[in-house]
Amino acid sequence: MKQNGFWGLFYNALFLSFILAPLVVVMLVAFTNKGFISMPFNGASLRWFRAIVENGDIVAAFWLSVRLAFAAATIGVLLAVPAALAIARYRFPGRAALMGFFLSPMMIPAVVLGIAFLRFLSLLHLSGSFWALTATHVVVVLPYALRLALSSAVGLDRDAERAALSCGASRFTAFRRVVLPMIRTGVAGGWVLSFIQSFDELTMTIFVATPGTTTLPVAMYNQIAQTIDPLVASVSAVMIVGTVVLMVLLDRMVGLDRILIGEAQ
Repeated sequence: MKQNGFWGLFYNALFLSFILAPLVVVMLVAFTNKGFISMPFNGASLRWFRAIVENGDIVAAFWLSVRLAFAAATIGVLLAVPAALAIARYRFPGRAALMGFFLSPMMIPAVVLGIAFLRFLSLLHLSGSFWALTATHVVVVLPYALRLALSSAVGLDRDAERAALSCGASRFTAFRRVVLPMIRTGVAGGWVLSFIQSFDELTMTIFVATPGTTTLPVAMYNQIAQTIDPLVASVSAVMIVGTVVLMVLLDRMVGLDRILIGEAQ
């Protein structure tokens, strides 16, 4: 394989610098000792990291986002797997339309979804419910789970499943012991992407969140709108480090190639 020349390496370095520069700036701002956003060149401090623990609203919003993302990703995967198997295995009228319907949340602007969900939940008098918020996030993350589950299900050899059924296994047992292990990389990757998408969702959530169901992105947005202190920068720095650590652990234990693109090791 032909290696990159000088200009190719220069372009790659420039591109990576462009991507990483905002993250580096956020990390530096998080260590300022001042009460406003400033680079910590005149003195570094951990005061804004201690402020995270002391801010009960931020901590509560973080744990709510974790629960919400876990529930939305899990429900999304449970709905995506049977849908992916049906679409991959069978040819029926309206198959393409059904696939487009499942993937349509990816094409609809988040603002439009937020307004629609706000109106819908208000009519049903469900605004402010955790499970109502979970349902809206399931709609948003379902396409991600479906795409990865479908990528594993397409072209799946059914001989092993038929052999299990011929040996007396029930359909559920054949699915659990044979089919699911064969598509587990797509399912796991779909769950991870769904969790990240739900945890990071802001635009749509602003419309349906209430004071009792404020997620971390919404809490950070409110913090920016009300104050100019570097608390949001310190929260962002913690999230950046946590994400890097999580990705390294997943890569060491399972392998990111297997999780995200289903590549065998």
